[in-house]
Amino acid sequence: MKKTTTRLADGRELIYYDLRDDAVRGERDPRPLDPVATAAEIRHDRLLGDSVAIASHRQARTYHPPADECPLCPSRDGRLSEIPAPDYDVAVFENRFPSLAGDSGRCEVVCFTPDHDASFADLTEEQAALVLEAWTDRTAELSQLPGVEQVFCFENRGAEIGVTLGHPHGQIYAYPFVTPRTARMLTSVAAHREATGGNLFDETVADELADGRRIVLEGEHWVVFVPYAAHWPYEVHLYPKRRVPDLLALDDAARTEFPQIYLEVLRRFDRIFAGRGGGSGAVPGGGSGERADTARTPYIAAWHQAPLRAEHRGDFALHLELFTIRRTSGKLKFLAGSESGMNVFINDVPPEAAADRLREVASE
Repeated sequence: MKKTTTRLADGRELIYYDLRDDAVRGERDPRPLDPVATAAEIRHDRLLGDSVAIASHRQARTYHPPADECPLCPSRDGRLSEIPAPDYDVAVFENRFPSLAGDSGRCEVVCFTPDHDASFADLTEEQAALVLEAWTDRTAELSQLPGVEQVFCFENRGAEIGVTLGHPHGQIYAYPFVTPRTARMLTSVAAHREATGGNLFDETVADELADGRRIVLEGEHWVVFVPYAAHWPYEVHLYPKRRVPDLLALDDAARTEFPQIYLEVLRRFDRIFAGRGGGSGAVPGGGSGERADTARTPYIAAWHQAPLRAEHRGDFALHLELFTIRRTSGKLKFLAGSESGMNVFINDVPPEAAADRLREVASE
């Protein structure tokens, strides 16, 4: 892997991650861009104890552009984009419309492939491994920024999720605080340790393995399961079998196996609703093979890493949570009164049934 760091016309950082060590990245961004002006600030909710990012400048962000105006495609044929190169493997750059900026953190965009009509599930294992390297490297770099407390790598896919750019990409947020969801996990883990002396993450994984009904996929170094109290209709958690706090701590064996496991899970997600009313329809721009025959399931994929300065940081378990808001073909799971008003989820799909379906659609 070769890493090349450069700057866009407005001063934002751009990093290329290339599979080939002899890749040369000398392209200049010729666009006449004004410096990025942000209005991001963090406000604290005294009653709930959490933080809210106020970012009014995001109202002007690019919204569902046509494919030939995609800002995440390479710059080709006289059309300029956020990536000056005519091709790339993986590219990461500072978001032009960040939710967090300056003393309030940092937001980056991760472009998984130059192929506008592809998806993460279409990547080769080598390409997926490169994305993992990029996530890991950015976690290391962002962790060194002053004031950053937690690094969050994630992907939103599908218009139903709220994605405004169709190009396959994810994001990385460097928060200046510990997120509420992580804080709740840490509280539960600390209480369990004090009561039993054990690690709640370890016991959760062990209990799922012993039960077996919700196991979707198991490798030598990773296990994938639908959680016992899944919030979403189809939700899986991916854990390395050796507990580590973050991406940096994964060993070579886990890194090697991850692309095999993750790509298979993503491809199963795209088959959940296939043959059940058409799901989201044919893949735009799809050619021959699986891409053309598969309905794309909208999803969120979220890496959970330990906060940088958490007490008993080593007790935290790195894991990835993948879920879809679609509950059946043509029907979405909306966060209505109970979920949005009281944060009490109501799941229409039993976790055991979701696990059965995800095993049923395994690759041959």
